[in-house]
Amino acid sequence: MSQHRSEASAIARPSDAELRTIITDPNGAETLVKCADNLGRYLKEAGLTTSQIRSLFGEVRQIQAEWSIESRRDHARRRLILLKPKMAYRARKERGRAVEELVSVLRPALDLVTRASGEEQDGNFQRFVEFFEAILAYHKAYGGN
Repeated sequence: MSQHRSEASAIARPSDAELRTIITDPNGAETLVKCADNLGRYLKEAGLTTSQIRSLFGEVRQIQAEWSIESRRDHARRRLILLKPKMAYRARKERGRAVEELVSVLRPALDLVTRASGEEQDGNFQRFVEFFEAILAYHKAYGGN
């Protein structure tokens, strides 16, 4: 069974190239949708609940609000970097592997944002938010609670 779940997870997880397209390519919306659909379905089947990820997504939304205010952008960037330990904590704290699976996708996506700079970082961050939001939307569409 654990081997089956591992195989299903590998299928649901975007490849490095797909993740790079999702986060760094302004024309990568089709890849974003395909990968979010696969991952949302997998996470629902893995038992992910909305409450398990509410704090992470809520934090991303707060960072997004600060990001849009020029005078708060440096603080928002710092919070974005500090999101990594929060994700690690959540993945470890929650029962089951579903949060860990989500974090295993979001962590490298977040790296693509934090390693960029200037306008490139701004675009990457907005695409990161869109990807996270799409994963949650598909999770909910497949019946996730």
